Amino acid sequence: MLNILIVGNGQCGNRILDAINKEAFGGKSKFAKFYSQQKYKSKVETIAINTAINDLKELSFTKAKDRIHIPHLHGVGANRTLGKSVFEDNKSHIMRNIEERGNFDVGFVITSASGGTGSSFTPPLIKEIKEKHDFPVYAVVVLPFREEGTLYLQNAAFCLKEIRDSGVDGIILADNQFLKQIGGNIQSAYNSINDMIAKRILFLLDALDSEMMMVTDLGDFKTVMSGGAGLATIGFYEAEKGMNIKTTIQKALSPNGLLFSTDVYKEGSRAMVIIKGDKSYLSIDEISSEVEKLSSSVGHVFKGIIVRKGEAPQVLVVLTLEAAEELENLYSVAVDAIHQEREKKTRIEEQKEIDKAFSKIDGLEPNY
Repeated sequence: MLNILIVGNGQCGNRILDAINKEAFGGKSKFAKFYSQQKYKSKVETIAINTAINDLKELSFTKAKDRIHIPHLHGVGANRTLGKSVFEDNKSHIMRNIEERGNFDVGFVITSASGGTGSSFTPPLIKEIKEKHDFPVYAVVVLPFREEGTLYLQNAAFCLKEIRDSGVDGIILADNQFLKQIGGNIQSAYNSINDMIAKRILFLLDALDSEMMMVTDLGDFKTVMSGGAGLATIGFYEAEKGMNIKTTIQKALSPNGLLFSTDVYKEGSRAMVIIKGDKSYLSIDEISSEVEKLSSSVGHVFKGIIVRKGEAPQVLVVLTLEAAEELENLYSVAVDAIHQEREKKTRIEEQKEIDKAFSKIDGLEPNY
């Protein structure tokens, strides 16, 4: 049995963590946290960290003991410089809370790259964990909608770079811009994105701790995640009625199955394909043909098969990337955002000259 740590940083990370706990409770009502046991196969410890107390209060499936409020008014206002300072002031409290929960085999830290608390806390938190412990830590990072504004775009650019420099063992990318194809109103879209990410993470954790044919385990996951440029994404698909396993694998690798926009056959570096379902669906010829097609493009592919009686096929793919055109596009937009904010700051400085002009009449009264 694996010992797993999952930390959700900031509002986005908290909500994805809550969606994970919701799935672990079997989707029961929000009161499940008071009387139900979570259905994790592994030993899983979850922690939600936030400076905004209201965000923590909104969590429905994460127990009170698993919520750490770092007091700082009501958040850090998308200011990563302020957020880093707040983390530094409180890191001993945060690290003590992690260390009291025992030893771990693997850790996941979930965050948005674009906000304040999550994007500023995550790089130094991972660095602290890596300096004090020897288990691998993976960041699950959500990229912003491109129309969310200059502050979020520049935050995303700096956050992602700092996470990569933190000693992290790999970064799993999810992209709100790419996932907005889900449609619907804004709340349902965000909830759907959170649920998509949560479902994939839980499938992965369940698979790493399951009896498999053609076994994939934590060691194989580490090997996959160490490939490429240190970046990865996850694809998933659950077969519709009558769908064969070949089509299900193709759907998991298609744009609609992935959390981040990429051409898996052009940008992929290594992969892990995990297939679950009733043996009647699991044609070895169909599985082999699709895995061989993938491996001919990306190199090594680990595959694992979990036989579950009566279940329709489900396929999860962990794919590391050696290139990421969409990320390059994000950084181009972020650079423009940084210049725009810099120009705005210059204009504000110039505005102070106008303030000096106004100040010349301080203390005077008009005469008529």
